[in-house]
Amino acid sequence: MRTKMSFALTFRSAKGRWIANPSQPCSKASIGLFVPASPPLDPEKVKELQRFITLSKRLLVMTGAGISTESGIPDYRSEKVGLYARTDRRPIQHGDFVRSAPIRQRYWARNFVGWPQFSSHQPNPAHWALSTWEKLGKLYWLVTQNVDALHTKAGSRRLTELHGCMDRVLCLDCGEQTPRGVLQERFQVLNPTWSAEAHGLAPDGDVFLSEEQVRSFQVPTCVQCGGRLKPDVVFFGDTVNPDKVDFVHKRVKEADSLLVVGSSLQVYSGYRFILTAWEKKLPIAILNIGPTRSDDLACLKLNSRCGELLPLIDPC
Repeated sequence: MRTKMSFALTFRSAKGRWIANPSQPCSKASIGLFVPASPPLDPEKVKELQRFITLSKRLLVMTGAGISTESGIPDYRSEKVGLYARTDRRPIQHGDFVRSAPIRQRYWARNFVGWPQFSSHQPNPAHWALSTWEKLGKLYWLVTQNVDALHTKAGSRRLTELHGCMDRVLCLDCGEQTPRGVLQERFQVLNPTWSAEAHGLAPDGDVFLSEEQVRSFQVPTCVQCGGRLKPDVVFFGDTVNPDKVDFVHKRVKEADSLLVVGSSLQVYSGYRFILTAWEKKLPIAILNIGPTRSDDLACLKLNSRCGELLPLIDPC
């Protein structure tokens, strides 16, 4: 049985603003809809994580979508509340985006409507806790699989965005980078009378639109070369830049422990670093609601909300 969550959001390009359906406002209550159910905090487990962090001197943390659900951003895989559980929709594939102008048009129309809300999301207590750990010298390096910029907003600097970031747009032909906010202004100029009503939120900054709504949407090209524009993120079916992979492998090998926060590790691009840590015999702890691909490799597994547990840990 699929759980239906309908967020009626109307975007009028001329106004440049969202109008939320009053029957389902975006509030603290609605944010909880994207966080899977979890058991109450176990004081003994909290003590175990505290001991793990206390003993860590060069801690590497890897985060996934589960850390951002508490900021109101849905994920893909969470039981009952993730995109795969709520709908039959699947994320865009890299090859389809690159090859098909209609698919790029559909993607950018959805992303244009979703961007004002997606870009307004703010860090939650888990993001702020990790930023504090970095400032106090506890966190050696942070690797995130997320593309939402929430770690950057929280002040994290020793950070690798493994799959890129939605805040940037890349030209596929000349490599020119553009801030996503600048592209939003170009969309508005090209589509002064276009409007759309979306039902449902998706991860990675887009919403659900009908084909009829998409058909008249105009997509700009690169201002430098007239090429195809793509968000500076790794779509499904694409691969992470090898230099970035090597960089993260080096950070893992320099660490003395690894903490996974909010990731099921189902995607190999992140899972491979857990294998590297295991081969280096680093202690691994996992904080994630639900099972992960690496539970059998961890010395500690916690099924709790990231934003509830991490602020309880003393990084000193």
